[in-house]
Amino acid sequence: MTLPKRAPLYLGFDLSTQQLKGLAVNSDLKAEHEVKFDFDADAKGFSVKKGVLTNDAEHEVFAPLAMWLQAIDVILQRFKNDGMDFSRVRGISGAGMQHGSVYWSEAGIRALGSLDDAFGLEEQLANAFSHPYSPNWQDASTQEQCDIFDSHLGNEYLLADITGSKAHHRFTGPQILRFRTKYPEKYVNTSRICLVSSFLASIFLGRIAPIDKSDVCGMNLWDIRAGVWSEQLLALTAGSSDTSDLKRKLGAADVPDDGGTFLGRISPYFVRRYGFDHSCAIIPCTGDNPSTILALPLHASDAIVSLGTSTTFLMSTPHYKPHPAVHFMNHPTSAGYMFMLCYKNGGLAREQVRDSLPPSSDSSNAWQTFNDVATSTPPMGQSSDLGSDMRVGLFFPRPEIVPNVRAGTWRFIYKPDINMLVPASDTNWHQPQDDARAIVESQFLSLRLRSRDLVESPNGSHAQLPPQPRRIYLVGGGSRNAAIAKIAGEVLGGWEGVYRLDVGENACALGAAYKAVWAVEREPGQSFQELIGGKWREEDFVAKIAEGYQKGTFERYGPAVEGLALAEKEVLKRQKNP
Repeated sequence: MTLPKRAPLYLGFDLSTQQLKGLAVNSDLKAEHEVKFDFDADAKGFSVKKGVLTNDAEHEVFAPLAMWLQAIDVILQRFKNDGMDFSRVRGISGAGMQHGSVYWSEAGIRALGSLDDAFGLEEQLANAFSHPYSPNWQDASTQEQCDIFDSHLGNEYLLADITGSKAHHRFTGPQILRFRTKYPEKYVNTSRICLVSSFLASIFLGRIAPIDKSDVCGMNLWDIRAGVWSEQLLALTAGSSDTSDLKRKLGAADVPDDGGTFLGRISPYFVRRYGFDHSCAIIPCTGDNPSTILALPLHASDAIVSLGTSTTFLMSTPHYKPHPAVHFMNHPTSAGYMFMLCYKNGGLAREQVRDSLPPSSDSSNAWQTFNDVATSTPPMGQSSDLGSDMRVGLFFPRPEIVPNVRAGTWRFIYKPDINMLVPASDTNWHQPQDDARAIVESQFLSLRLRSRDLVESPNGSHAQLPPQPRRIYLVGGGSRNAAIAKIAGEVLGGWEGVYRLDVGENACALGAAYKAVWAVEREPGQSFQELIGGKWREEDFVAKIAEGYQKGTFERYGPAVEGLALAEKEVLKRQKNP
């Protein structure tokens, strides 16, 4: 059925490292327009590579803010060229790469509120900032500041307990601390500090938008349990017990606890220049990872596993159980939390094992050879005796953060009956063939190890099953590999199965658009899952690709989790005492 011309639209934006994407969906969640701006290919006047500039001497990675303004100008024009009727747009939200900071000057804020529709954003706001760049999440210039943050409350465990994470190079608190000490004059001249997400919302609002309740948790400054800024960490960042100036810069009183709150109407500038209706609502923009979990109506204890170059694990949970190895954040739309794991070694580690395998006479496809070897090997390389030895490996072509170890490969034989590791040998580990299954198992065992305290046994007819996720959703390039999906279900479970979530490269923008739909159309008290779940057509985006929980196999991996934990401790000990 053809929708009437005035049927509402909702815009979702995704401001990432390499692109700005825009997506327009209607009330039925159908995408009507999709546009993007690639920073390397499309930006004029900026010599960026993969969206960023670098200062290798100080390990800095950053992006020019004027380039982002240019991207917004162009992407709105591309929407117009695509035939979009801006007057139909009832709500706008967005996603921004987490942790990045934007430093506004007082003059810049005044310019934002008095834009001339005869000119573009870049032309009017390029000089609106006390510092013209935003640190990127890849920035590694803040080791000194991270050490200070980790020790300030006592240790990294106490910092994680308060803020949901230990200190990381990319987190905004350490970044602001370094900015204040490196650029003291610029810091003094900073009127407001935004995250990338609140920067995006500010542009469309025509004034500085508050920081989102989920994205604020990526700063090492927010006390998640108390729902307030940590005075101790603000004082550390400000360099003074008087935190009033830093609070003013952060807009400390403005973090709304409702992720769908109405921030205000769209700036008159966009009404005049593009024809938006003046009633169009601006909804808080959130971080890219929180927005990803909004790309489908995720149930509590459902898990999303992103299998790209790196590996990311996301789960919605009512439990707050922080640890330095993981990240906890407020859920962007509910009263619960989201749990996140980030690994540097994902697809690259699997590809190295794939490339080490000798070619198969049956197939010229390297992945098919990998899959055949992996699936023909029994779980953990065990014989039929469930108490027999297990192969446990750690494969880190790059330095890893979970656990925090140097690059390297370690192979062990784990004896579950006596909980002991011994180094693997040529007689009990045949390289590279035995590596194929071991690399996939080790990656999923790490996820199971770190999420096991957050999953519960299902209710109803499945109540007899052990604790595990309801569903495992795989995204990214690795999600198309049948062997990886099969082993994911064997290790992680998922009593409803393993599914591939296919939303192209638009998960963040789609989640933002859905957030706008929910914020504008919800009834009082109606949750995101209730409204979006009622509209969402699973068959358009999701396909079951493997069985999840398999009785006996899942239980066999229980001791293997302990073996992996023991292997990690051994490698950390060797690193500390080489």
